[in-house]
Amino acid sequence: TPQSSTKETPFRLTYGTDAMIPVEVGEPSLRRTRFDEDANEEALNIELDLIDEVRDQALINMEACRTRLARKMRTKVKPREFQAGDLVWRVTGEARRDKAQGKLAPNWDGPFRIMHNLKNGAYKLEELTGKAIPRTWNATHLKHYFS
Repeated sequence: TPQSSTKETPFRLTYGTDAMIPVEVGEPSLRRTRFDEDANEEALNIELDLIDEVRDQALINMEACRTRLARKMRTKVKPREFQAGDLVWRVTGEARRDKAQGKLAPNWDGPFRIMHNLKNGAYKLEELTGKAIPRTWNATHLKHYFS
């Protein structure tokens, strides 16, 4: 089956020709009844000469597919920028979640204050009392607290 990203079968990219499935080998088909060994040898040589172009085209198709996928994924990303002093919620991890509440436990803790923006989406947090939170937090695990 042709891959969606390359539009070619892995067998064709490897060996330069299409595979013959086992059903075609056992059953008489047009491909088997009109088989000419000399013409087949010549066709294989031609396909082997063209395999580099097929692989190059597959690489171009794969890069185009990767670009389309990256563009599609970037539209779903919400840019989150926080400044020092902003109030935020932080996600409650499984370790900090209250087991007694089960699935009704809150998903977010807070509010917390942003102490420093460490660039690249990393932030140092502190509690509202001024006590620093020991590790850095990524912006994907934070959201604005609106009071």
